[in-house]
Parts: sequence; structure tokens; C-alpha cells
Amino acid sequence: MTAQVHEFIPSHYASPNLWQQLGIAERGPKLYQALHNGFHYNVFEKLALSAQLDKKQLAQVCQLAPATLARRAKSGHFTQDESDRLYRFATVLVAANALFAQDSAATKRWLTEPVYGLCDKTPLDMLSTSAESQAVLDLIGRLSHGVFA
Repeated sequence: MTAQVHEFIPSHYASPNLWQQLGIAERGPKLYQALHNGFHYNVFEKLALSAQLDKKQLAQVCQLAPATLARRAKSGHFTQDESDRLYRFATVLVAANALFAQDSAATKRWLTEPVYGLCDKTPLDMLSTSAESQAVLDLIGRLSHGVFA
């Protein structure tokens, strides 16, 4: 009797990688440099498209005032802090997409509806601080492993 061994490929790598679509590194020195330099404005546009959110909604989630967003569109780059907020959102989006097996409709629904495990807040409402973002990522991790409490 021979056992078959299958290669494990995490679900978020099975389809086109969001980080590649955004044109930024997923981690490491290239990511750190991109954050320090500020993301290019097209990262914002690609994130909105990938998340199926309108730009106004994504700007609100990432705490970008309309006037600030207009200035960034004109200059072409975000500041370090703004880039960090966009990165925080992208990280949650990648994890949520993996949780829902790349089903973008299910991912959007989960991100925009109140979640019991987040004290009935929406995941998008929990992205204004690093601690809240980590709580969302922790919940995604628990859900992906079948731990509901």
C-alpha cells in the first residue's frame, strides 16, 4: 500500500495573489521600504476594486478625508501612516478572502455586516487601530481553524 502525498498550497496562494495585483511585497524589506516611501495612489484604486468597495467607503475605512484623498490622487503617493492603514486593510482583505475560499461576495458580506465575535461590529469598523485590526485577524484565524469561541 502506498500513500499519496499532496502538496499543501494555502488557499490565499491558489488564486492570483492580491499583493502581486497591488504591486507591493507581502512582507520583508521591500514592503517596509514601500511603506516608508508611501504607497502609490493606484494601490488605493486596486484595493477598492478587489474589495468591491467604492472609493468613498474605502477612504472612510482607512480614515482618509475626501480632501486628503484628492490631494493624494494629485500627488500620486500616500504618506507613511496612510500607507500603513491601507496595508492593514489589505492584510484583513487577504485573510478574509482566504477564509471564504476567494468568494468575493461572501468576503464583502462578512466585512460589511456585524459579526458576533467582534462584539457585533463590522470587521470594516474594526480597522481604525492596530489592536482592532489584530482582533479581526485573530477571529479569522480562529474561524479558519473551527474555533468559534
